[in-house]
Amino acid sequence: MTTEPPITRLINVMAALRHPEEGCPWDRQQNFATIAPYTIEEAYEVQAAIATGDPAPLRDELGDLLFQVVYQARLAEERGWFDFNDVAEGIADKMIRRHPHVFGPPEARTAEAQTAAWEAQKLSERLARLESGTLDGIAETLPALARAQKLTARAARVGFDWPDAGAVLDKLEEEIKELRAELPAATPARLEDELGDMMFVLANLARKLGLSAEACLAGANEKFTRRFTHLEQALNRAGRTPGESSLEEMDRLWDAAKAAGL
Repeated sequence: MTTEPPITRLINVMAALRHPEEGCPWDRQQNFATIAPYTIEEAYEVQAAIATGDPAPLRDELGDLLFQVVYQARLAEERGWFDFNDVAEGIADKMIRRHPHVFGPPEARTAEAQTAAWEAQKLSERLARLESGTLDGIAETLPALARAQKLTARAARVGFDWPDAGAVLDKLEEEIKELRAELPAATPARLEDELGDMMFVLANLARKLGLSAEACLAGANEKFTRRFTHLEQALNRAGRTPGESSLEEMDRLWDAAKAAGL
C-alpha cells in the first residue's frame, strides 16, 4: 500500500505513462491538440454524472476530469512551462484575490465589496493578458449557446442589454418574422444567418430568465428521446417500425407519451 498523497501518486502515474522509453506508446504520442477533445468530453461526462444523482459515477468522472488536468500539466512541464503545482498554486491565489469577503479584512466582507472586487480583479487579469476589450477572453471553443450567453452577459455589464425578458421576446418575434420572410427564396447562407440570429436571441432569453441555454436544450433533447423511444416501442409491440407507420399514428403515440408525463 502506497503512502504517497493521492495527488502525488496520480502525478507520478502520469509521468510514467509519458516516460520516453518505458511509457505507454499511445500516451507518448499525445500533445495539447490531441488531448483537448478528451478534456472537453470528460467535462460533459461530469455533467451527465451529476444528473444521475448517484455519487459513484460522479466520483469516477471527476477523477477522469482531474486526470485531464494532470495530463495537460505534464505536457507543459515537459516543455519547461509550468507543472501541476504551479496550476494549483495559481488557481488558489486567484480565488483568494477574488474573494476578499472570505480572505480579506472585515471591511471587505460585504456582498457589495465582493462584487466590486471580483469584477475589478477579473478586469485586472484581462488587462494583464492584454485583453482590453469587453468581450476579450471568452473562449471561442465554448459550445455556441454557452458562448452566446457569456458574450451577452459580458456586454450587459457595461449596459448593453435588453431591459427585461419581455423585450427579448419582442426581439425573438422580430427574428422569426425575418426568417419566415426569407424562406421562399433565401440562399442557405441567408437562412443560416437568420436562424443564427434567432438562436442568439434565445440564448439571451435564457440568460435574462436566469437559466442555462445549454441545460434547457439538453433537457429538451432528453425529453424528445424519452417520448420518441416510447413511440417506437409502442410500434414495435405492434410489429411495425416508425418507417412503416404514418405521421398521424406517430403523432397520436407522441401525444400519449406526453400525456403519460414522459
